[in-house]
Amino acid sequence: MSALLEVRGLVKRFGGLVATNALDLDVAEGEIHALIGPNGAGKSTLINLLSGELRPDAGSICFAGEDLLPLPVPRRVRRGLTRSFQITSILPAFTALENVALVVQAGQGHSFHFWRDARRDRTLIDPARAMLERMGLGGRVDIRAADLSHGEQRQLELAMALATKPRLLLLDEPMAGLGPVESQGMTSTLMDLKGEITILLVEHDMDAVFALADRVTVLVYGQAIARGTPAEIRDNADVRAAYLGDPEEAA
Repeated sequence: MSALLEVRGLVKRFGGLVATNALDLDVAEGEIHALIGPNGAGKSTLINLLSGELRPDAGSICFAGEDLLPLPVPRRVRRGLTRSFQITSILPAFTALENVALVVQAGQGHSFHFWRDARRDRTLIDPARAMLERMGLGGRVDIRAADLSHGEQRQLELAMALATKPRLLLLDEPMAGLGPVESQGMTSTLMDLKGEITILLVEHDMDAVFALADRVTVLVYGQAIARGTPAEIRDNADVRAAYLGDPEEAA
């Protein structure tokens, strides 16, 4: 598989703290690549650097062969790189359908000023409804986002991210706050996307990571200490000691 995302020598400092430390990372076209590590390892900082919300102090980010560093967030989204946030970012007063339709509208280059008439525009409503159906929210399209359960709000947020038609989706802890049943549902949803969309997944739920990921990169103090398949990462002594917990040491 060819690399869709190539990160080389990426550095981000916050005063004396080095959050991203000369990091190299490749994400192959079509894979689910998981990024794991303890709290404070620099995972969310990396996502912010990739999405354009933070500027690096050094290094390069190339997406589909293009230098991303000069591009602001909206232009990165138009190139096909979309982020789904760790904390849900929906419009609570709008229905689920309206939330997704607004994203479709933005992708078509239309202004939100004409949203009242756009609610009857089938070119917006039909793809939005289809995306909600796919995310398991077909029966909740007319419910205000504020009235959806937390798990449904995460499904809605994913539907909104997918409505941008991303080539690479940055998922920052999609299982956060979900119960076991909801986590299993989200895992199944992401499994259905496998091979269709390239995903960089930040997640603490190791069951989900090992079920979904083709490859895993482990971050500690902003550095990649290990890369490999889920089986290789599970058996890596350095990873067990730094993050997963070494059962031999615990005994």
